[in-house]
Amino acid sequence: MSMPFYVSPEQLMKDRADFARKGIGRGRSVVAVQYADGVLFVSENPSQALHKVSEIYDRIAFAAVGRYNEFENLRIAGVRLADMRGYAYDRRDVTGRGLANAYAQTLGTIFSSGGEKPYEVEIFVAEIGDAPADDQIYRLTYDGQVADEHGYAVMGGQADTVGEYLREHYTEGASLDDALTVAVAALGHTSADNGGSEDRVIPTEDLEVAVLDRTRTQPRKFARLRPTRLDALLGDRGPATHAAQPEQLGEPAEAPAPVGDEPPIAPPG
Repeated sequence: MSMPFYVSPEQLMKDRADFARKGIGRGRSVVAVQYADGVLFVSENPSQALHKVSEIYDRIAFAAVGRYNEFENLRIAGVRLADMRGYAYDRRDVTGRGLANAYAQTLGTIFSSGGEKPYEVEIFVAEIGDAPADDQIYRLTYDGQVADEHGYAVMGGQADTVGEYLREHYTEGASLDDALTVAVAALGHTSADNGGSEDRVIPTEDLEVAVLDRTRTQPRKFARLRPTRLDALLGDRGPATHAAQPEQLGEPAEAPAPVGDEPPIAPPG
């Protein structure tokens, strides 16, 4: 009978953490930005059916990166929990902090369990209040850790590069137009192969944008911004990049054709 290999608990947790981080890093980033009237979510997502940002309850939104089937299960569980709590008690008893704690317990249990692989997801749970000071953004990692974010937050993909751009350009209390412009520019600010960074213009059709807007008269404050609205908000972001013509690349012009019936003079030899 062969003896099983021994793996220390520290090494086991490190391997599970590395596995989850690699899966999350392969996705595209999601940005959450607080602005004057609520919280803005922006992500590069070409799919029009598989959403990264969704509504949980009246004033609560959910955003995630990583494996779609895993964070979709978490989203559905959050919607059911919120509906049950609001129905059994009161709608005011459904809070973002309560949902964040429930998600933290679930993710922490899955991560520490040796019977299944850890979830390759990171989550935002955001809730807006009656004033900007009451807005809350919670970031939950794959192992159940909870962080209370302020101003802006980034997860997934090249989060360090995008976060550095936001750190330099974010303005507290900005309008929706300014916050959206900064968030989209941050997503387009990515690392280049030569070690630097490059800026690209993301088409509005490839953007998934949603807001928790406290100025809405409906009890539900969640709304999606469609490409037509994004075009109006973002305006002209610069001309499209076209391929250069041959003469612009410095190629020599063709020799002029000979005039008349005489053949061109051949070089000696």
